[in-house]
Amino acid sequence: FRRLKVRVKDEIVALRQPDVRPAERTGEAVDWARWHALLDDPDVLVIDTRNAYEIGVGTFPGAVDPETRSFRQWPDWVREHLAPAQHRRVAMFCTGGIRCEKASAWLLGQGFESVYQLEGGVLGYLANVPAGENRWSGECYVFDARVAVDVALAPGSTVQCDACGRPLLPDAQAHPAYKPGISCPLRLALSSFLLFFYKSCHKGLV
Repeated sequence: FRRLKVRVKDEIVALRQPDVRPAERTGEAVDWARWHALLDDPDVLVIDTRNAYEIGVGTFPGAVDPETRSFRQWPDWVREHLAPAQHRRVAMFCTGGIRCEKASAWLLGQGFESVYQLEGGVLGYLANVPAGENRWSGECYVFDARVAVDVALAPGSTVQCDACGRPLLPDAQAHPAYKPGISCPLRLALSSFLLFFYKSCHKGLV
């Protein structure tokens, strides 16, 4: 991190479901070997609980993308797309495991019986899975200056657009619309004021 920030928040990962108590009950944590067995089981629904912009950087092939913009949308997505009687076995994963603590606890509270979560999240998986057994595709988005890490947990090729704040893969960085700090393919034009501001920042005028 470029600088230390300390903030007081009600929740580390905001779900806004006060009845969720992950300290009391969560899904079953599984290591990489059992995770692979779940990935191979056709009766298991595998869900990526992260947000859409994170999933766009990398994920497990075949995992369901809820297409959420915020974790607060998780309960509504579950109500609209899942049912305990139909989805009897659900496996989920996130970046480091914290989000899954709440997501799995909420599922159990809604009547889902068999809920699993990847122990340590994607980062824990990449740190422990043998190189020849790795099933992760792409890079893993992280919330620090590295932006994303590769399967060896080294800084990846993804960068973050200073103009819109979204992660940009190499193909987006090669797009003609990408001008660092000014514009990118995800946000092609800025207001004239912001354009002047960003250009001035890059010239050291502000």
